[in-house]
Amino acid sequence: MFRRTALGLLAAAFCSVALAGAAAAEERSGTVRITSTSIALGIGVTWGDGELTYKGEVYKFSVRGLSVLDLGVSSVTAVGPVFDLKKLEDFNGNYFAGQAGAAVGGGASASRMQNQNGVVISLTATQTGAKLTLAAEGVQIELK
Repeated sequence: MFRRTALGLLAAAFCSVALAGAAAAEERSGTVRITSTSIALGIGVTWGDGELTYKGEVYKFSVRGLSVLDLGVSSVTAVGPVFDLKKLEDFNGNYFAGQAGAAVGGGASASRMQNQNGVVISLTATQTGAKLTLAAEGVQIELK
């Protein structure tokens, strides 16, 4: 169990470094923290809440999404930087990420999402439960 968790954290750290390198040319605008729950058997449903820290203020938002080809029940806590957010209204929207991976037990993962306004969120997530993600996920984020 310890070995599996350690390998998951190591993989997430490696992905985070790779994602940070890709984001080096982008303008960091703020940070997010998301707490989400996913229930899936085939096509899964994800929901949650988050906080965006932008220009010294904290804004609450909701997360809804459709995850394809998932299996299991997971709780996810994710944190990361936000890039290219020029105005607060641009944070709302549909975010898409290309990701394939698995997390079992205390697994960790990294992903990068972008919405129709060009806002990019680079997340590092830790999960409890078992969840297998095999396809891209679409996530809708809306400020409250």
